[in-house]
Amino acid sequence: MFEDKSQELTPISKLGEFGLIKHLTEQFSLSNSSSELGIGDDAAVINPENKKVVLTTDVLAEGVHFNLGYVPLKHLGYKAVVVNLSDIAAMNAIPTQILVSLAVSNRFPVEALEEIYSGIQAACSRYKIDLIGGDTTSSNAGLVMSITAIGMENDENIVKRSGAKPNDLLVVTGDLGGAYMGLQILEREHAVFLADPNMQPEMEGYDYILERQLKPEARTDVKGILEQLDIKPTSMIDISDGLASEILHLSDRSEVGFRLYEEKIPMDSLTISTADEFNLNPVVTALSGGEDYELLFTISPNDFDKIKNHPDFTIIGHAVEKENGNFMVARGSNQLIALTAQGWDAFLSSN
Repeated sequence: MFEDKSQELTPISKLGEFGLIKHLTEQFSLSNSSSELGIGDDAAVINPENKKVVLTTDVLAEGVHFNLGYVPLKHLGYKAVVVNLSDIAAMNAIPTQILVSLAVSNRFPVEALEEIYSGIQAACSRYKIDLIGGDTTSSNAGLVMSITAIGMENDENIVKRSGAKPNDLLVVTGDLGGAYMGLQILEREHAVFLADPNMQPEMEGYDYILERQLKPEARTDVKGILEQLDIKPTSMIDISDGLASEILHLSDRSEVGFRLYEEKIPMDSLTISTADEFNLNPVVTALSGGEDYELLFTISPNDFDKIKNHPDFTIIGHAVEKENGNFMVARGSNQLIALTAQGWDAFLSSN
């Protein structure tokens, strides 16, 4: 948990629940005008300022969503915030506040929670959001984190999963598959360490995909870019469980099918070479890997010229009538491969 094994650690019992909350949050300040009252009262007060309020929450459980054998606590705090902000960004809204709740076992000292909260504070600073409340309690099952994110936006700007129409273009931000390959590197080196603690991990050269796994970023910038291009998506979702799963979610909610073109899926060269190293098909890592936290959205075909050469976006397919189903068009052929939801599922998977 800590590199310095000799440092003196503080048991949580020394501070107590309320003293712990005060200690962990005293450095947080409010920066959004919509945050009228934050930590310190029975509940927070937010003023939506005549906007719609967008809410999302995630639970992260040790041994299911993360492995503290190789995940730094500060990175964990940062990522826990980002995965929620990504959901707000997928609604084309602006994130404004978060609430953080922790359940921790007695093996975690105060200093461990300070590390987690330093990551949370870094995310709050990076994305200009306010921590306005939460809770802490004891746990008999390691560390469990629950974060609720709040966003705000004018009603007419909110984008749902349900607006895609046949012939709409399917667009993705960034590149895909990197987070999954970063996880493979971490799992491999962790297994080597467990077998021989004297072995040094071989992480050099994998920086990009390791960062994609350990410290992803939410694409809150996309809203502004699209506004500058005068484009409003017809539907949108974030890529947390793999490209194929997210396409199927859009298909279900919008009642359309999709054609995805294999040759158009954007992947970083390091993702491709690392997949080859593990004897994996790079395309599968993009389709089913998850945790990329890029945005997948549809736009009207009338907006093609506005977006076709933009470096932040890749057009990877289009919507079709629902009865035509969801298929990937294989590279170099017209072969249709059915898209299936093989992304990560917390009830089927574990670290």
